[in-house]
Amino acid sequence: MLRSMFAGVSGSRSHQVWMDVIGDNIANINTPGYKTGRVTFHELLVQTIRGGGAPVQDGRGGINPMQVGLGTSLRSIDTWHTQGNIQVTEVPSDLAIDGIGFFVLSDGLKTYFTRDGSFQIGADGVLVSPATGYRVQGRPVDPSTGEIDTTKPPQDIKILIGQVMEAAATRNTILRGNLDSQAVAGDSFSSLLQVYDSLGRLHEMPITFRKLDPTVQINDPATGTTTNIGDRAWYWEVTEPLEPVGDPSKVDVVGKGFLLFNENGKVDTEATENACENALATYPDLEAGPYDYPPTFKILSTNGSAEQDVRLDVESLTQYAEPSSVSMSFQDGFPAGTLETFAADADGVITGIYSNGQYRTLAQVVLANFSNPGGLLRMGGGFYQVSPNSGAPIIGEPMKDGKGKIIGGAIEMSNVDLAKQFTDMIISQRGFQANSRVITTADEMLQDLLSLKR
Repeated sequence: MLRSMFAGVSGSRSHQVWMDVIGDNIANINTPGYKTGRVTFHELLVQTIRGGGAPVQDGRGGINPMQVGLGTSLRSIDTWHTQGNIQVTEVPSDLAIDGIGFFVLSDGLKTYFTRDGSFQIGADGVLVSPATGYRVQGRPVDPSTGEIDTTKPPQDIKILIGQVMEAAATRNTILRGNLDSQAVAGDSFSSLLQVYDSLGRLHEMPITFRKLDPTVQINDPATGTTTNIGDRAWYWEVTEPLEPVGDPSKVDVVGKGFLLFNENGKVDTEATENACENALATYPDLEAGPYDYPPTFKILSTNGSAEQDVRLDVESLTQYAEPSSVSMSFQDGFPAGTLETFAADADGVITGIYSNGQYRTLAQVVLANFSNPGGLLRMGGGFYQVSPNSGAPIIGEPMKDGKGKIIGGAIEMSNVDLAKQFTDMIISQRGFQANSRVITTADEMLQDLLSLKR
């Protein structure tokens, strides 16, 4: 009689724990990164009343064992590491993992893991979990290359809003466009080069192309003879309108040369180089040599900036029977700027966006994976720690070795299925009621037993 009562007690206690887990799941339905808990039961002990017997040949058959179970107990409380829904927050410091993996955080002594990516930037510029101050770990940037340094261990991620980016002088420019092949000698076309000096000052420098007289002569140093430059030749020059050096009434020519095309309208580099080195500049309106090859011009020193040579890539220019149109498609200089905001891509690379329109890699978030994520030890606050059954963390870059991708400006919501929790709640309640009825029924039977003797 007491066996049934204690079996009912064990069932009631187990269902109470199940209800505790359900209550915790429902309470955390809006907790970012929360993972559902699941309860499973197994049979407790079994009392053997009679053992089994083997069949006897030409005699009686076998006898099954006779046993009574003594109730139930919890087999496990598991954590379901399934994917939660992604909620877009548009907060740059919020990060979500789409797939497998955990963010890696540190308090300087211990390492923690979490799926909750609702991070913020601390007063020292470090990306942290705001509730605990744990620091998000990532790969730093090699300052010499500007690329992620994969040789260094993960460390704190620093994002210094307002950090100054130094100005960079223009060193390379690329021109694209066409010079009209039907232009006659003396026709010209001008465009504008926008470049920066070493202090970040913008220089707007006109570049002028002038169709040459085909009789301009080029000296051949090998034979000592001269040849005509031909009817597919242009002369170009770059001028500096700012603070002229020398005669104030005349702008400074800071770069000049020739540009020759072949019969297919493409730049003839060999003929261009020969013309720049050996042209006889004895014609009116042509600046005297030497001419710049490869095409180069200077940014003159102004207000303390350094004088700078700028490479002019003209190999993309053409000479077709189309109107002239030349523009600068690329230059690598920029003024000084400050870090305004940042964004993380799928690889976890955090890129800073500066007020001068430039971008710079700041760090890369790392993720950890485990051979048995279910073996992690829950620490509260959405954090986990390594346990003997979780395996060692495999820390690396997102989207590699099976790790998920990073979604910036979003967080992962709880993976709690409310419909399932309500269903489990009903089952748990009914299970508890049934076990309670077992206890009361066993008690009534004991009462009946005691009332046999009056």
